[in-house]
Amino acid sequence: MKVVVNKGLSEKDIIKGCINGDKKSQEALYGRFSSKMMGVCLRYAKDYHNAEDLLQEGFIKVFVNMHKYRGDGSFEGWLRRIFVNTAIEHYRKNVHLYPLSELNNFEVKSEEVSADSKIAADDLLGMLQQLSAGYRTIFNLYAIEGYSHKEIASELNISEGTSKSQLARARALLQKMVNSYEKKGKEAYV
Repeated sequence: MKVVVNKGLSEKDIIKGCINGDKKSQEALYGRFSSKMMGVCLRYAKDYHNAEDLLQEGFIKVFVNMHKYRGDGSFEGWLRRIFVNTAIEHYRKNVHLYPLSELNNFEVKSEEVSADSKIAADDLLGMLQQLSAGYRTIFNLYAIEGYSHKEIASELNISEGTSKSQLARARALLQKMVNSYEKKGKEAYV
């Protein structure tokens, strides 16, 4: 689908048009925000195809619920929240496929990762997508979205301890992938 961004419409006009079911306003909204929301979806998805599904599902929810946007805070923040919630719902529906386990007495060996690493964003995203769905979801919610372990536990119906241990394991695995990448190149973590 070719996306044309209509720069002539203001955000308010687009929102108003979407509430009224105007297709051109919906196309303008999609054109303006689809790439940013795809970035959110890619962080939670296991691959590009899964991210496309989350993107479509998220935009359907946006269009259906547009009338609920009250204008408090940024519109983009409201959109982002819908896409994160869509990813969480997707995880919950499929939790039986990749359950989280409580890891007590879990010890993580920390490997040093240099802050001036030269890893491309796409490679980092690829590493994140290699994590299990549970690790990936908790890492995103905590490190990117800023959720607390208490909030994550509530959203995913797990204990705070599980959230903490899964985050620690996700970080350790990512560190290992980054270190391998830096030592051996891109092929090392694939």
